[in-house]
Order: sequence, then C-alpha cells, then structure tokens
Amino acid sequence: MTSAHRKIIFPLDVPDADRAIALAGLLSGHVGMFKVGLELFISEGPGIVGRISDATGTPVFLDLKIHDIPETVRRAMKQVSDLGAAMVTVHCDYSPAMLRAATEGAGPGLKVLGVTVLTSISSEDIGRAGFKEIFEKNPVELIMLRAKQAKECGCAGVVCSGLETAFIKSALGRDFLAVTPGIRPSFSMSGKEDQKRVTTPAAAIKNGADFIVIGRPIRDAADPVSAADRVADEISSALS
Repeated sequence: MTSAHRKIIFPLDVPDADRAIALAGLLSGHVGMFKVGLELFISEGPGIVGRISDATGTPVFLDLKIHDIPETVRRAMKQVSDLGAAMVTVHCDYSPAMLRAATEGAGPGLKVLGVTVLTSISSEDIGRAGFKEIFEKNPVELIMLRAKQAKECGCAGVVCSGLETAFIKSALGRDFLAVTPGIRPSFSMSGKEDQKRVTTPAAAIKNGADFIVIGRPIRDAADPVSAADRVADEISSALS
C-alpha cells in the first residue's frame, strides 16, 4: 500500500456487518483505515470494531462523536479503548472538562479527535444557533477556538474541513492531526451535496490534512477499488 492510500479513511456507512465486512474486504489494501459510524455501531454493537480489524488487518476509526458530562465520557472512553480502535471522535464544543475526561479515559493507545464544526454546517447555521456574529461571519474563528481547546485538553487532533486545515496546522503544529471529511475527488464533483464545506483530496492534502474521509465517490462507483486508487493518485499529486 502506498503512502497516498494510507491517508484514505473509508466510512463503512452500511446498516449491517455482512455488507460492512464485504466492503472492507474489497477495499483492504487500497485504503488506510475504515471508519465505523453510528449507523453500523448501533446496528451491530461494539464487537464490529474487532470483526473488521480481524478480517482485514486494517485499523478502525470509531466515529461516535461522543458528547456527555465529563464522568460519563471518561467511563465510555475506557470502554472504547478496550475495543482496539485506533481513533475515536468526541465533540469539542462547550466543555474543556469533557475533553480532558475523554483523553484521560482513552489512555495512551487510543487517539481522541475533537470534532470542531461539522462539514454539513454553514455560516447561516452557526448564526441561527445563537453564536456571536464574529463566528457567523467567519466560522474559522469558531473552528480555531475549538481546535486550540482540543489541543490544550490533550486531544491528538481534530476533525475539520479541508478549508480550515492550513490554519490549524499553522497555529497548532504539524504533529496535531487533522482528519478531513467533506472530500469530493475531481472525478465525482457534483452540485448535489449535503456537505457545505467540501474540498478535493489534493487540496485537503496540500492544506496539511493527515487523513481524508471519503465514502460515496468510492462506494457508489462502478469499480470501488479503481475509484480508491484514483483518489490515491490525486493525493500523490499533492504529496509530490
């Protein structure tokens, strides 16, 4: 597997283990990590993490966006750390205490990523949610505030769009991970999006993304393996 392929995280956004493991088996060796989100986790339970990693030998990113009172989050993270996932997400919006509890509960073997602002959220959404005008006019201000808080609380990195990655890397250092969803490769860009802040694989990598999360352009392709390889080619162009 090339270094470009290792930067691809493929979300197993399917409702059952059979389809998830079939997809994982098909793409094993062509992506660097598989993401398990709420749909599959709720359908199949925590054991799905081990089943995927055992079947493919590929790390699993557990995207649960955990958000609760600090002690509940701490205890939940201790359970997550026993599943063998490589990374897990937690919302980083209101409480530094919650973020600190998450990193303490996770221990050294599990990377905690703070979710800054979902890539489906627009500046108008931020305004309607009651945030200050400065954040509505420039969402990067809110994203940077949350990213800095995540780093101060011990998170390994954040989830952010490729539009903000360069700012985060510049302010918080190259070692602070940036995982970037909302990726649309040049061969599948369309106007029909539920994401608001999207970038191409090459643009995200040029901006400093450590990993990109890309699902539908690969999953819905006639040949998913070929599509994954084409995404890797776009990443390679940015790396070179």
